[in-house]
Amino acid sequence: MKLFADSILKDRVAFVTGGGTGITGGVARALAEAGANVALASRSMEHLDSAAKAINGMREMSALCGEAFAVAADVRKPEEVEKAIAATTERFGKIDIVVNGAAGNFLCKPEELSPNGFGTVVDIDLKGTFNVCRAAFDQLKQHRGQILNISATLHYLGTPMQLHVSAAKAGVDALTRNLAVEWGRYGIRVNAIAPGPIGDTEGMKRLVPEPIKEKLKQKIPLGRFGLIEDIENAAVFLCSGAANYVNGAVLVVDGGHWLAANRLI
Repeated sequence: MKLFADSILKDRVAFVTGGGTGITGGVARALAEAGANVALASRSMEHLDSAAKAINGMREMSALCGEAFAVAADVRKPEEVEKAIAATTERFGKIDIVVNGAAGNFLCKPEELSPNGFGTVVDIDLKGTFNVCRAAFDQLKQHRGQILNISATLHYLGTPMQLHVSAAKAGVDALTRNLAVEWGRYGIRVNAIAPGPIGDTEGMKRLVPEPIKEKLKQKIPLGRFGLIEDIENAAVFLCSGAANYVNGAVLVVDGGHWLAANRLI
């Protein structure tokens, strides 16, 4: 079902980290379908090339679709991020949307979590988000752009085996709100999406054992797992003119899960 007007993001340029697969891959594809040119950034070109090829294939079928460009960059390394931002600007002439979706995750008990394991996730999820925002600032300021961070709901109530990710995403929420306050004066909007359990992701397959999935679904008031498409729609909305006065929001897209998750009945 069509939800948005054709080319609602025409003439926009988005820089998307983690844009090759999963939720952020879907967001990149949705932004392109809405008319934006997109740069897909990740540590490895392995998934990026195929993702860019798929988007450019859509463009061949519809002139309304934006163009995709793949560029390798490790968000933990500011110098690589700066080069990727420069390459995107050279390719498309500007950047006015940044989507931070690069992330790391694994299950681990806190007492077994190494300092390196904790630090690696914080480096990717939180410091990587800052590195990209900082590197893109001049472009975002010049074009009164916007930032969309992909957060989570893990830290709202405390999630077992997810201390490292919860800490990193709590930091992403804080970064989102602080940048919204401090960069709003430049016309830069900064928002986040906090996905709940999204059924068609690799993370759901890898991190949630099958016996737990049905119990998890029963705690979702809407009675189903989310889809990547649900996050895509929220992202297009927040990046469009329909959200021009939305700044500093962390939009929870979880079917009401976190509100009901701590109930005994």
